[in-house]
Amino acid sequence: MSHKKAIVLFVFAGAFCFLSSAAAGAAEPVQFQRKGYEISVTIGGKPFTTYYFDPAVAKAYLQPLRSAQGTIVTRSYPIGNTVPPANRHDHALEPHQRPLYFAHGDIDGLDFWGEEAFNKYYGRGGSYAYGRMVFRKIDEMRGGPDSGMIQAEFDLVSPSKRVIATETQTFTFRGDSQTRTIDCQFVVHADHGPVVFGDTKEGTFGIRVAPELNSPPGHMVDSNGAVGEKGIWGTRANWVDYDGTVHGEDVGIAVFDSPRSFRHPTYWHARGYGLFAANPFGISYFTRDPLQDGSWTIQPGKSLLFRYRVLIHHGDYKQAHVAEAYRQYAEQEH
Repeated sequence: MSHKKAIVLFVFAGAFCFLSSAAAGAAEPVQFQRKGYEISVTIGGKPFTTYYFDPAVAKAYLQPLRSAQGTIVTRSYPIGNTVPPANRHDHALEPHQRPLYFAHGDIDGLDFWGEEAFNKYYGRGGSYAYGRMVFRKIDEMRGGPDSGMIQAEFDLVSPSKRVIATETQTFTFRGDSQTRTIDCQFVVHADHGPVVFGDTKEGTFGIRVAPELNSPPGHMVDSNGAVGEKGIWGTRANWVDYDGTVHGEDVGIAVFDSPRSFRHPTYWHARGYGLFAANPFGISYFTRDPLQDGSWTIQPGKSLLFRYRVLIHHGDYKQAHVAEAYRQYAEQEH
C-alpha cells in the first residue's frame, strides 16, 4: 500500500470514528405522560422511569430506572405501600428504600426516611413519629427534543398534619444511545418556622440498586479510588459508582454531588447490599465521633439546596469515563 493511500485510509477511519462517536452522543427526545399521580418518562421513544407522587404514599419516588438498552438497574420493590410476598424475606429488606427518592431520618424530630406503612418490618412501637410528604402541585412538565423537566411541590407534614416545611423537587432527564442522566434538585423551604435536619446516617438522597449491582457481585468505587463498602461508607467524595452485569448487560450507575450542593463533597451512606445514598448530615456516625454534630437548622424564610446528577451508563466506570463526566458536570455547576 502506498503512503498516500495509507493516509487516505487513516483519515477515512478517523472520520468514521468521529461520526460514530457523534451519533452515539446524539441527544434523544424526552416525553412525559401524566395519569393521576404518576408521570411516565420516555427517552428516544423507550420507557425510562415513572415519577410517583400519590399522597397515600409517604414520599415521592422514581421507579424503576433503566439503561439506554432498557435494562432495569434498580430494585423492583416496594410497589406503592406493599412488598410482594416473594420479597418479604429478602436480606436487607428495608422496604422504605425506594428506587430513587429524597428523604431524611430526622427532620424536626420526625422520620421521613422510614415509612409508617412499613412499621411492622422495623420492630418499632406504634407511637414512633413518622413524617410524610404530601403532594401540592406540578409546577412544570415539559418535554423536548433533547431534554425534559418536571418540577413538583410538596408539604412536609407531621403525624398531626401540621406542615413543618415545603419541598420543591426538580428533575431534568436526558439520554442518548449509551447513557441516561437525571439532574436532581431538591430545595427545602423553611416557610413555616425553623427546620432542623438532625445528625443521623438514615438519609438522604437515596437509590436502591438492582441486586446484581450489590457489592459483591458488582463493584463500588468512588472519586478517590476507594472501593467497596469498607472503603467508601462514611467518607466524602465527589461521586460514587456501582457497576456490574444485569441481565447480560455490563452497566453502571453513578451519582455526582454538585459543587453547589449543601456540604459538598457529601458523605456517602453507601452499602454493599445495594443502598446508594448521599448524606451530608450524619457526621457523628460517619466519623464515629459523638462530639461531631452534622445537624443543620434552616432559619425561617431561608432554604437549603441539594443537587445531584444520576448517570446510568453502559460498561464499567472506566469504559464510561465517569471521572471525566464528573469533571464536565462540575464545571457546568460552578
